[in-house]
Amino acid sequence: MITATTKDKTERIVNVFETGSTQGKYDSLVKLKDYTDAKTKSNIVQITYGRSQTTEFGNLKSLINVYMQHNGIFKKELLPYINRIGQKPSLASDLTFCNLLKKAGKTDPAMQASQDDFFDSYYYLPAYAWFNQMGFKLPLSLLVIYDSFIHSGGILNFLRQRFPEMVPVKGGDEKKWTSQYVDVRDEWLRTNKKVILQNTVYRTECLKEQIKNDNWDLKRPVVANRVTVA
Repeated sequence: MITATTKDKTERIVNVFETGSTQGKYDSLVKLKDYTDAKTKSNIVQITYGRSQTTEFGNLKSLINVYMQHNGIFKKELLPYINRIGQKPSLASDLTFCNLLKKAGKTDPAMQASQDDFFDSYYYLPAYAWFNQMGFKLPLSLLVIYDSFIHSGGILNFLRQRFPEMVPVKGGDEKKWTSQYVDVRDEWLRTNKKVILQNTVYRTECLKEQIKNDNWDLKRPVVANRVTVA
């Protein structure tokens, strides 16, 4: 059974994966050369921002729209940027925009509330819906699924094709499916051509450790990227 306590711990673990802090860093802004341009197939720098790090060419515009609805302190200054977010060229080199995001995340409670609402609506709730629809029950399975939604935008179908176990709703064994998904995701990250993705293998290492320790209910402390989440 997934309780409010389970949800909180799941989010705190993923926050550590993303920013090194259990509460997440609302003002965290990182520039990574990890967006693959659809036309040129080359990687370009983009902004990743917030408590659980949404991306400029992903859902950052949606987050800022939520902030607008919360009537944040920096609403007026950010408004001219709305239609430029997610468009080339990247805003990563626009220091005014980047500093506005940092200031909003650090000083404006409306941005912090916006991020809480946003990451819940755009990531946790879809992950939880998939978890339920596929017949999963265990907290560790939810952590694995939610982390995949945050890190990769969802459960990656090409990875599902690399292992035989079915999801529980189709008669599969939950622990086997979760273990096999983590194993193939770990291999994918380790061997990825993008060094940036190779460097995130600490996520699957943590998940594999929880499986190894039979911590399916997540009641024991979890060491996530050298941070203990009780």
